Amino acid sequence: MLRRRTGVPWGGPVLTALTALGVFAGAVLTGTAPAAAAQPAVPVAPGVTYEEFDVPASHGTAHAHVLTVDLRDPRVRVGLLHPGAVAARSPLSRMADARGAVAGVNGDFFNIGEVQHPGVEATGASVGPAVVDGRALKGAVPDGQRFGPPLPPGTTTEDVFGVGVDRRARLDRLALHGWIRTPMGRLPLRGLNQYALPVGSVGAFTEAWGSASRVRATCGTDTDRAAPCSTDTHEVTVRQGEVVATAATPGGGSVAPGSTVLVGREEGARELRRLAVGEPVRIRHRLVPAASRIPYRLALGGHPVLAGGRPLPGLDDTTSAVRTAVGTADGGRRLLLLALDGAPRYRTGLTVAEVAGTLRRLGAVDGFGLDGGGSSTLVTRVPGASGVLVRNHPSGGAERPVPNGIGVYSSV
Repeated sequence: MLRRRTGVPWGGPVLTALTALGVFAGAVLTGTAPAAAAQPAVPVAPGVTYEEFDVPASHGTAHAHVLTVDLRDPRVRVGLLHPGAVAARSPLSRMADARGAVAGVNGDFFNIGEVQHPGVEATGASVGPAVVDGRALKGAVPDGQRFGPPLPPGTTTEDVFGVGVDRRARLDRLALHGWIRTPMGRLPLRGLNQYALPVGSVGAFTEAWGSASRVRATCGTDTDRAAPCSTDTHEVTVRQGEVVATAATPGGGSVAPGSTVLVGREEGARELRRLAVGEPVRIRHRLVPAASRIPYRLALGGHPVLAGGRPLPGLDDTTSAVRTAVGTADGGRRLLLLALDGAPRYRTGLTVAEVAGTLRRLGAVDGFGLDGGGSSTLVTRVPGASGVLVRNHPSGGAERPVPNGIGVYSSV
């Protein structure tokens, strides 16, 4: 049974309890969308509504907060929320207010801590690719360098949720394609503003990276995030098509506008050592989708949970937690942004399999898991408020700063 409740944010007047019948197959929801509630969902803006409801599940009752976004309405759009740099974090509500969003949810998993590498700064950068306003911000770290729960079978850190310039949402993969042209030949570029580079590779850091140290990019391996940092590294700064500086170790501080810092490890470092100040260097990179030919206006990482109306095989059905996810319906024209409540009575949450089932029950055809736990946050604007309000209870007791999110905007 889904217990649907709509109304004012938690902490305000008593919520009106509404009930809609549903049938569970085990702990996972199946079948069609829940029966209509006794009252409509709360409007946030034209084409955007908010509702909340209880979800009985295998580990107890969870409480879901859901935004429904109709991309067919020309007055509504979605975009990537981020704090202005890849290697930075900010509370979701602050990012939403800064960019004028009327609603949103948190986004990708991220580099949250570095206990395995004493003295190395955690960058706060997200795991997967990111695209903002049609511009590539970053590529995906190797699968073994991912923070977060294990990936579902058959998925990778290159998986993304995205919305194209056609205003349709879809799931896809974005791979970094790039190269570095030097007097000695052409080198593959294997990283873009990433907190971890593949072993033996060269990665690029631009102004979008921010001021965090680039040392973390050379720590761990493609299969072991906790492996020691490489001792064979090199860094080259390129500006206006030529080398302007070199260093034996990765540095920190902001990358100057118009400059690109190349960081190499192992074989990549040995190639960069061949470059001297004044030599010409040309750098090119782009994120290439695996499925869509439509350019993306928004994309961010996570992992698929639902495809073609069916949960992915092998989804975790035992570990329950507070989670965030996004579902797509109606040919990518309708979004369902879901965040679970982290209040103590609901903190058992849902398994990944149950999240997939819940999205399907709500009408989603495809579903995508985002960061959860203390990161799970859903915000909306309400009449009379100067900014957005947090609708769920973050499980840490307060909003956790996050690297990005999905923002909902209205022209009205």
